[in-house]
Amino acid sequence: MHKYYINLNKGSTVLVLLLMMFFYHQWNNSTSWVYLSLHGTYGILWVLKSKIFPDKAWERKVSIIYGLISFFALVLYWFPGWLVMVRNIYAPAWYLGMCISLFIFGVFFHFTSDMQKHVMLELRPGELITDRMMSLSRNINYFGEFLIYMAFALLPMTWIAFLPLLFFVLFYWSFNIFNKEKSLAQKPGFQEYKEKVKLFIPFLF
Repeated sequence: MHKYYINLNKGSTVLVLLLMMFFYHQWNNSTSWVYLSLHGTYGILWVLKSKIFPDKAWERKVSIIYGLISFFALVLYWFPGWLVMVRNIYAPAWYLGMCISLFIFGVFFHFTSDMQKHVMLELRPGELITDRMMSLSRNINYFGEFLIYMAFALLPMTWIAFLPLLFFVLFYWSFNIFNKEKSLAQKPGFQEYKEKVKLFIPFLF
């Protein structure tokens, strides 16, 4: 299944980052440790989420080639961590605190909305979900994930670190959001929901 390739990538992130720290002699760099803590923890949380409240989108069977393409595409997300270590970045304390806070908000929005969706679809299959987390944004899970990867991209303190996030937003997330909107448009009450709740950023856009 598709989730095995995704989980392999996410779950191995902590090991990959530890190898980077070893290779670039980053054991005494607080910024590298913060990056490892954030991105490594996120990878582990993703795997746990897949076990406890899985997303049906990742449950489908895919070819080995498609799965490997997915795995190696996600390797792009390791790029900011590599930049932190190869450039030997020492971010100021206030900056680290800002990135950690951004990450925490992202985890909250991403995981709580996915949990709500999983539970509600089990209780009321096929019904349009418009309350609680879904009342903040029609794609609040993607917004949360965006905040998470923003935190990762900020830590290297260079604009180049945003390129993987930009790539996924333009060529993957936007496609998924478009297809999701198209699917939800078939459900009763979607037009009213669309008029009340923003597409992506709560209360703004």
